[in-house]
Amino acid sequence: MPTYIAHVDVDEMEYQNPQEFASIWGSIREDVEQAGGELLDTHAVLGPYDFDVRFRVDGDDEAFEVTQLIERHGLDTETYQALPVDRLGEIVDDV
Repeated sequence: MPTYIAHVDVDEMEYQNPQEFASIWGSIREDVEQAGGELLDTHAVLGPYDFDVRFRVDGDDEAFEVTQLIERHGLDTETYQALPVDRLGEIVDDV
């Protein structure tokens, strides 16, 4: 099952305080699981995004569905498929 990383921006107009914002993560986890995925972890980050969400789903179609589920909570996402570093050697050997 591929792993994806979604860089997430919070719409400050949507959330008035950190407690209100933190309360949606349980709903997001449920949404991801109902879509057949697994929410691996979420990190607050310093930089151009507010959070990174790492999740696993069967493929790109399901990853798109998960990003739409996250965005319906008033968040913006930019999502990438992630490859484990230990697989880079086997991928490069095939090139």
